[in-house]
Amino acid sequence: MDKHGPIIIIEDNAADQRILTEIFKNLEFENELCFFNDGLVALDFLNTTTKVPFLIISDINMPRMTGFELRQKIHENAELSLKCVPFLFFSTGSDKNSVEDAYAMSVQGFFRKPEGIDKLEATLRKIVEYWKECVAPSDFNNQ
Repeated sequence: MDKHGPIIIIEDNAADQRILTEIFKNLEFENELCFFNDGLVALDFLNTTTKVPFLIISDINMPRMTGFELRQKIHENAELSLKCVPFLFFSTGSDKNSVEDAYAMSVQGFFRKPEGIDKLEATLRKIVEYWKECVAPSDFNNQ
């Protein structure tokens, strides 16, 4: 995890992408935002980029590759796993099975998208601030 690296957001809804862009602008975090409309394109980026992402925030239901499928591919890829990038699900809906399945895949969080811009902003602030403070094994790579 690179705390200055990009925040990867996999979200197929253009309106949600615009809202998230505005919220992150208001939060004034310096991390670049990288949006992807589906998991397959995001996976290709993660496999080819030299950047180490700070966070991956993924919706669940998307075309071509779901968030669960993306998480599984990342989890099974030793090189991507070693980057220690927190993977969080951020979805409008959740049920017990989805949450259990997510944690069985070793996700670092499952969040419901709260209603209202203020609540959404507060949730995203807490998420990013938490991970900015968290220590990961990759923090010791240069020692």
